[in-house]
Amino acid sequence: MHLGPTIPALPVNDMTAAVACYRDRFGFSVGHHDGGFAVLMRDDAEIHLWESSDTSWQQRDSLKRPVRSGAESFIAGTASCRIEVDEVDALYDELAAAGVLHYADRGVPMDTDFGTREFATTDVDGNLLSFFRRVRPRG
Repeated sequence: MHLGPTIPALPVNDMTAAVACYRDRFGFSVGHHDGGFAVLMRDDAEIHLWESSDTSWQQRDSLKRPVRSGAESFIAGTASCRIEVDEVDALYDELAAAGVLHYADRGVPMDTDFGTREFATTDVDGNLLSFFRRVRPRG
């Protein structure tokens, strides 16, 4: 048995703004966008976005009625994913110029204790996208 590639699905508040962010700032192309769902691609990477814009939880009249639509607006910005890239430093420069680096960025991709060189970015909602290159084989 073999597992194939994974595709992250990230929650966003405003699909139009999120698609524009991924297209214009992250360099993804839009494969599909139907209002509440989008498929974005760049090279071999694919990301799905789903709209998390249900604000009905704000008008809840009782704590006995739990929040549970699955698309509550507060979910957007709570997800993350990691994307492997062959030239992490070049992508860092590109995304730094696009203004999407994580607020705690240290000015260069960092080498980790677990064998990667990586950096973090955030989308328009605050979802975390980390880009990495393996510098040591998995083991």
